[in-house]
Amino acid sequence: MDRGMPGSTSRGRLTVDVRHQAGSAVVTPEGELDHHTADLFSDALERALADGGSRLVVDCAGLEFCDSTGLNVLLGARLKAEAAGGGVHLAGMRPVVARVFEITGAGAVFTLHDDLDAALANVAEA
Repeated sequence: MDRGMPGSTSRGRLTVDVRHQAGSAVVTPEGELDHHTADLFSDALERALADGGSRLVVDCAGLEFCDSTGLNVLLGARLKAEAAGGGVHLAGMRPVVARVFEITGAGAVFTLHDDLDAALANVAEA
């Protein structure tokens, strides 16, 4: 059962929406994820996890940039989600964002999907 839209927060170049859909917490960052905005993203992920969302789907389609700080936030969320019996699925990464994951090898520790619908279908089957 979907619980609607718990809320969006914004700071400068980043807006983050958190909602529940298909049994998962869906976190949607839009804009630039870097050392100036990472705490906003981290807070949204923490909120999603605290609300029982150990199955996180991050819809990256609107993410225009992600630096190592943003990557570290995602890696931390992954550890917390897995400790709670869930995981983090990343969906719809633009090539510029995917490149950070390729360079660092972090793409190997996340489940990557072409788009949000594919991620939600995969998480629902798990």
